[in-house]
Amino acid sequence: MKLHSTPTQHYQTVTAYDEEGVEINAQRFGYSLIVMPETPPQQWPVASFDALTAEDFSRLDEVSPDVVILGTGRRQRFIHPRLIAALTSRRIGVECMDNPAACRTYNILMGEGRKVALALIFDEP
Repeated sequence: MKLHSTPTQHYQTVTAYDEEGVEINAQRFGYSLIVMPETPPQQWPVASFDALTAEDFSRLDEVSPDVVILGTGRRQRFIHPRLIAALTSRRIGVECMDNPAACRTYNILMGEGRKVALALIFDEP
């Protein structure tokens, strides 16, 4: 099978991650944020997974992605359906996974040209 390299330099790509933060196009972020392929990363005012509210997802609803990849921190946790009801009513999927898996999945979907949003939660100290 012949493989082709897809250039993604003009997109917001996860270039590294660890337990304390993420690099988007080699720029380090150590706080919760929202990343979309064609717009600069935006700080997401979420202090922890347990502090999530339905209002936190309204910013994601405004950008109308096809799917939201929710990085829930160091371990995978699942969001209560009532918190994402506005998204699901508009047929926007939400997938929950730990941050490393979320970063990898975002890069794959972004590379496929999907309209994907990455929402990462890094617990505040």
